Amino acid sequence: MKSAISIAALCAALMLGASMPIVAYAADKPTLAFVVNGASDFWKAAEAGVKKAQAELPDYNLELKYPEQSSVAIQQRLMDDLVTAGVKGIMVSAVDPKTSTDGLNKIASETALFTTDSDAPQTNRIAYIGSSNVDAGKQAAEIAKKAMPEGGKCLGFVGLLGADNARERIQGMKDGLAGTKIELVDVRGDDIDQTRAKKNVEDALVASPDVTCMVGFYSYNTPRIYEALRDAGKLGQITVVGFDDDPITLGGVKEGTVAATVVQQPFEWAYQGMKMMAAYLKGDKSSIPENKLLIIDTVIVGKDDVDAYAANLKKMAGN
Repeated sequence: MKSAISIAALCAALMLGASMPIVAYAADKPTLAFVVNGASDFWKAAEAGVKKAQAELPDYNLELKYPEQSSVAIQQRLMDDLVTAGVKGIMVSAVDPKTSTDGLNKIASETALFTTDSDAPQTNRIAYIGSSNVDAGKQAAEIAKKAMPEGGKCLGFVGLLGADNARERIQGMKDGLAGTKIELVDVRGDDIDQTRAKKNVEDALVASPDVTCMVGFYSYNTPRIYEALRDAGKLGQITVVGFDDDPITLGGVKEGTVAATVVQQPFEWAYQGMKMMAAYLKGDKSSIPENKLLIIDTVIVGKDDVDAYAANLKKMAGN
């Protein structure tokens, strides 16, 4: 009877979508966790970075964790569970730093907290390891200016409008377009719902026929833009500015239907971040910059760069 009750409880928890309790970690082998903001192929490179760091940190247990949904509450619950289980350090891409200051500070009071991808500088995090999202936005503006010398109207698409990485990329692009004939007229969010992401593009094609440029600010947004334009027979008619290195995005860049893409280095975020956390826990703070920002440069990948870039990605992944 006892086992039957346990199985029933397990099934009920799964049906409710609840996180199962995380088994307590062994005290003799500290665990460090990399917590992302939602399910996306973008994080596969970070998984490879964690794997490489693990090979160099045999005295630690390194994990990459996905929340069940891209939500502040669910991400917070995941981190709370990790802390309860005894994790010694967390690196997190905060879903919405502006609304989760208290929650992140709670985690920072209980374990070593670092941020990545989307920073939370108003919290007590130890350091941020990731891109300068403002600079990445400015690079997106450079792509648009090169592709649209006569000007035009751009419409942006992004997952989390409230996340720092989104706000900073948008602002960076607007700053980069200042004084030109190109305008970023609006940005539409989808809460990391890829079906909704594609529908946002489809709706825009109907509601905003004067738009001549579309910008995918998150890794999956450019592929959804590509698919919507392809389905509407408008590939090549609208300038597409991409972010990150989804295979569909890189394929579009190579065939010329995506002007170029701004790529980040999540592999390096995870690899360098895990090593930084491990050193910090041992009392070595020398790798933490004075301004608490370790910026990993973003780069523009254009048509002539795709093959070399893709080959390097495979090498990093160990393929």
